[in-house]
Amino acid sequence: MSGLNVLNSLPKTSLFTKKTGKFIFRFRPYQLQLKHTFTISGNSRTTTAVMLTELEYEGITGYGEASMPPYLGESHASATSFLSKLQLDSFSDPFRMEEILAYVDSIEPNNCAAKASFDIALHDLVGKLLNQPWYKIWGLSAEKTPLTSFTIGIDTEEIIRQKVKEAAIYKILKVKLGRETDKMMISTIRSETNVPICADVNQGWTDRQMALDMIFWLKEKGVIFIEQPMPKEQIDDMAWLTQHSPLPTMADEFLQRFSDVKRAYQVYSGVNIKLMKCTGMREAYKILLAARALDMKIMIGCMTETSCAVSAASQLSPLADWADLDGNLLISNDVFDGMQVIDGKVTLPDRPGIGVIQKNT
Repeated sequence: MSGLNVLNSLPKTSLFTKKTGKFIFRFRPYQLQLKHTFTISGNSRTTTAVMLTELEYEGITGYGEASMPPYLGESHASATSFLSKLQLDSFSDPFRMEEILAYVDSIEPNNCAAKASFDIALHDLVGKLLNQPWYKIWGLSAEKTPLTSFTIGIDTEEIIRQKVKEAAIYKILKVKLGRETDKMMISTIRSETNVPICADVNQGWTDRQMALDMIFWLKEKGVIFIEQPMPKEQIDDMAWLTQHSPLPTMADEFLQRFSDVKRAYQVYSGVNIKLMKCTGMREAYKILLAARALDMKIMIGCMTETSCAVSAASQLSPLADWADLDGNLLISNDVFDGMQVIDGKVTLPDRPGIGVIQKNT
């Protein structure tokens, strides 16, 4: 039986269901299957653990998701433990989102993806109660969404060529670097296509002069920005690199929560905002506005996720310079229908909330 059938064949009563005040909260573990082995500078994997959530109020249900790749330090067990502690009895109005989400954040430190799964479900619920998508609630225009990149992990020349052919509809490619094969990766891609490339090093370079030399070389190859080139702890080296780099540098692993925006200023050119790092849509929106006020570049990213979390992140994309919202396209067992990539562009569904519906088996 496929992962999708397993998920939907499980009765809700066999999963975690909590009646708490005027809300009914449910969550259920799920395992995403990647179409290709996904390799970055530090590890490889073929699956990603997620937690799918539902928040019901007066017969209306909002959907959420926690995506938990190993480097986040979260798991089905940790998410189950955290989400089981939610008590919403003191909240009777879902529109009091600031109070509700501040409470969720206060239960325990960390657990950012688990917190995001509730945040997304609450946003979806409130958007449905208002009968409006979140991009409209935020006053944004759907036609201003950016192109999204498609990610190519570290691999052999043969597989890289195959992945580039599969990504023919995309106008930007995101390439994972950070190993001794970096130049081979870029040269192989360039032998197949001339589309712009964004490079994600995942902290893989440790020497700032080597990093700068590579960035100059990458610029000649049509790379448009560099994401997290050095370890997040090497702040002084990173600030030096940004000062001398001919390309924008983007903070990813360095930037987790809102308090990190100030720390990233003048160390990086911009920030990559991911819902799973910052506890969801509420804080992502605040990070975006703060970074923009500091004249920093904005990228909206994702993990490997279903269309649920990717569609939630996409609601912010009209405010971004760049988007990397392909996590749902890297998996073979999505359980939602939501945002689409049409001619390489993020395309938002005209549906309330985060814009997703569950797929039928």
